[in-house]
This record gives sequence, structure tokens and C-alpha cells, in this order.
Amino acid sequence: MSVHAATTSGPTGSSPILSVNNIEVIYDHVILVLKGVSLTVPEGGIVALLGANGAGKTTTLKAISNLLSAERGDVTKGNIQFKGEQIQDLSPNDLVRRGCIQVMEGRHCFGHLSIEENLLTGAYTRRDGSGAIKADLEMIYEYFPRLKERRHSQAGYTSGGEQQMCAIGRAMMSRPRMILLDEPSMGLAPQLVEEIFEIVKQLNQQQGVSFLLAEQNTNIALRYATYGYIVESGRIVLDGDAKSLRENEDVKEFYLGVGGEGRKSFRNVKHYKRRKRWLA
Repeated sequence: MSVHAATTSGPTGSSPILSVNNIEVIYDHVILVLKGVSLTVPEGGIVALLGANGAGKTTTLKAISNLLSAERGDVTKGNIQFKGEQIQDLSPNDLVRRGCIQVMEGRHCFGHLSIEENLLTGAYTRRDGSGAIKADLEMIYEYFPRLKERRHSQAGYTSGGEQQMCAIGRAMMSRPRMILLDEPSMGLAPQLVEEIFEIVKQLNQQQGVSFLLAEQNTNIALRYATYGYIVESGRIVLDGDAKSLRENEDVKEFYLGVGGEGRKSFRNVKHYKRRKRWLA
């Protein structure tokens, strides 16, 4: 198990569909947010990017999907490769056409459109005809039967869980090879979170879609991912296969809440016996 971004070996197995190599991100030409972040996602894999709010998870996803410029952010060092091609200079639209799409934190459905209209917006980059799009729409309804029931409902009046399903379904309508999924559990009841992660697992296994999950809910993320990276203050501080991370005493105490005095934030502990080993 690695303890430095510089020595991260990443998940083994199939060749990577995504490689993030020692990137640095700066906002407003001044604020350093990511510092030497490296990670890989294997073809057909589910990889979790874990950490507290503000650790740098969302910034990492936006760096990959080229959405930083809207927030005056830039990748100033390192490189990002998708299917072996450097993608830093691509527009978000071009990246979607190549098969990589982000589902933003907070769902971001078009509230004034129906569920079905939202789903169809996900196919705007496609040029394979209405028949193929209709077939994929029916496939989405098979994975998300709740959306089929609400297909004519205005998305803004559906539940948070239904909007999250809609956002994932809309991404699937672009026929992606990889989805960057940002905080899918946020604001949802545990039962709904479980349901959504089960569907993610099915899409991964049955449709071959790779996932990079940015998630605060470390417990459920490590149940569904095969590999995980923990980010704190813009750096990868620990990575390993999901099983070893679940069994790691540091992860148990600081992220799973099963250590000595209950859940704590590692960043707030100034004199902890494992601190030097963790960050050394």
C-alpha cells in the first residue's frame, strides 16, 4: 500500500482507461489546491476518491473533465490521459464525445424539463440516429424503473434520489466509457444510497462503464470500489485496494468511525501517534 502520491502504483490488472500524473491545480493564479495528485482507473474498474469536504475531490474530477476554467482554475503541472490520449486541451464537449463524462455534485438536473427530456439531453453529442437513442432510453428505464414511472414529471419536483438517478441516466445516454461521479450519496437516505450504488455496480459489470467515485461516505464507497485513494488538503495521502483500506487502522479511526474515541478528522489531530507514519 502506498503512502505518497509520488510512489502511487495504482490498481493492477487491466490497462488504465484514465491516468492522472502528478497534477497541480491553481485557482485565480494564486491558490494552490491540488499538489502532485496521481491516480489511475483501470478499464472496467470502480475506483473511489475519498476524503472530507474540501479535501480536493471535486477539484480533481473537474481537472479531469476540463471544467476548471469556469471557476478560474488551471492545471499548471502534470498531465491527464484518457485511453492513452492527453486530454488537458480538450473542451468538455470533446471529452464527452470521447467517452468520459462527469455527474456533478448536487445532481444539477434541468428542473423545468421532464425526467425524459433531461435524459434525452444526455444524447446531444451523439450522431447515431433516433432509433439508437430510443433504444438506450429504454435501457436506462430498465436500470432505473423509478424514472420510467416519473418520465413525464417535471424534474424539479422529483425527489433527491430520483434526481440523482436522472443525472446518472443522463450521463449514460452519452454512451460513456467512463463516468466521474461526484458525491452520489450526498443528502440521500441510506436505502436510496444503497440502491444507487447497486445500479452503479450493474452498469459497471453489464455495460462495462468505468467509474471514478468522489465520495465522503467512505464506508459504502469501499464496499463497491475495488481500489481507493484518500486525499487530504490537496494531496493523496494513502491508497490501496478496497479490502486493505477497510482493514487499515488509520482509515478505520479517521474515516470509518470505528476507532478508539469515535470518528475524528485527521486534519484536526495535532499529536497523534500515527501521524508521522501517515504523512512521512
